[in-house]
Amino acid sequence: MKLALGFITIVLAGLGFWYTQPVRQPEPATQDTPLQSTALTVTPRSRFTPTTRRGYYNLDIVGDFTLPATKTITFCGAGRNLHVQQDRTKLFRRGFSSLDQSRMVPQVEIWSDGFPPAGWHSALKQSQRAMVIYQDYFANSFQLPWARNGNLGKDMLYQAPANARTTRNNMYQAATELQGGCVAFGDCPPNGMKSTYSKLFLDIENEGVNRGNEQEQVNLYTFLIKTIKDNVSPQTEVGSIAPVPHNSFGYSKASDYTAKPEWLWNTPARQTATSSQRGMPNSIVGKSYADYADFQMPGTYYLYPEFDYSASHNRDGDRHWLAALLGEQEVNLKLSSKKRIAWHWLFNTQSAAFANSGKAEHPAPPAVAEGMGIFYWFTGAFGVILWDDYVNLTPDQPSPRDPAQKGLGSDRNYACYEHYVHGLWRLFKHHGDLFNGREKYLNEATECSYDGGKTWAKYNANQIKTRNLPFVRAIVNGDQILVAATQAYARPNQITQVMVRYVEDGYTFSTPITLKGDEIFLGRAKMN
Repeated sequence: MKLALGFITIVLAGLGFWYTQPVRQPEPATQDTPLQSTALTVTPRSRFTPTTRRGYYNLDIVGDFTLPATKTITFCGAGRNLHVQQDRTKLFRRGFSSLDQSRMVPQVEIWSDGFPPAGWHSALKQSQRAMVIYQDYFANSFQLPWARNGNLGKDMLYQAPANARTTRNNMYQAATELQGGCVAFGDCPPNGMKSTYSKLFLDIENEGVNRGNEQEQVNLYTFLIKTIKDNVSPQTEVGSIAPVPHNSFGYSKASDYTAKPEWLWNTPARQTATSSQRGMPNSIVGKSYADYADFQMPGTYYLYPEFDYSASHNRDGDRHWLAALLGEQEVNLKLSSKKRIAWHWLFNTQSAAFANSGKAEHPAPPAVAEGMGIFYWFTGAFGVILWDDYVNLTPDQPSPRDPAQKGLGSDRNYACYEHYVHGLWRLFKHHGDLFNGREKYLNEATECSYDGGKTWAKYNANQIKTRNLPFVRAIVNGDQILVAATQAYARPNQITQVMVRYVEDGYTFSTPITLKGDEIFLGRAKMN
């Protein structure tokens, strides 16, 4: 995953991929006649005591609920083994809609031992199946070193020539063999194999290359995703952790809002001096990665500074959990109309460039974990993949003697999973009816007053961050309005006042919100 985030940022900057453009000025504050206030009905919270056990979390801190059909959440997290023997379907009643293949039950949900017996079928529907395809698949199974170093693209075979001694070590073969995914579910179509996963997530992470190697990288990514698409079912969607239209690397800077799409996202493929000899077909010339991808995957993992309440979070270059969560989506939804699926990890990613980030040992604080499960969905995103670097958990184990293993895997406190699911429950258990495809996401068009209704303004995530204001986002569906708000990093006893209004489409709505500490406020009202 994005384990060397700080390093990647430095390298890309060194390659000249970062640039500065004029910053869009915030929409000026306006003064208007006060509106009659309408109270929001506050969404209930589940009463639970977060676990203190290591290597354990409790999914029964909330009751059953399901995700709206318009959204998707893939579980690629840790600890399904804690509850799967007692209730195999529990995750699907805790907001998740699909499982990564590595978290599936062998011989029940996925056949993992050769070919399944005649007539066997997976217990999972196609919509419940997903797979992350890591760089090892290409580098180890097909001997394609390009997967670990994008600068080697000029040496890679697209397809093996007719007289080749081996036909396996090439991009075409690696992509084509994914069609065999249907075998593991017992539902290959009668006319040949096609993958029957619902989603394939590429996680190669070799996108940064030296100048002069960009076109080869464009060609390979375009060829790869096009060939994968040729070998999956019509219901299978394909995307990748990279490229994305724009990657802010978690900084949520003002300049992100004026960025142009990054070169690897939509540069057209064209033949280089040697690409045709290595098997690149003319059929992809003029096409780009973006032409074939079904979804984009903007979003970055957090480092420890985002979890540190004592750190600075309000300068343009500061790291801020909510500004990053919202900003990545606000920027990329304007750069591409492709559906958005983000990666969520509830622990810090590793980077030697940041304090306390050498190991993935710090869980997201309660408000951060809960807020990720709520605020993200106010951006209009399509889905999430909840990821973890461990698969199974063993509760209550002695802490490892090896210092390098302390705070990892089963030595972690996974209460952050409880807070995350609690956020999903608050949103979708109580307001799932609003996510029916007719909802309107206001994003930075959410209009707020920070001075008791004297003036009103619409700010993007960076502008809220740098002004140290409370974050407010709203969704409108017919005469219903749903509002999420928080004062990120606030002290426990801190009280923050903010107002929000919606004066469009014939509606006149205004309401005050009082925030306590860093609580995640969620409320709904019928508008006049």
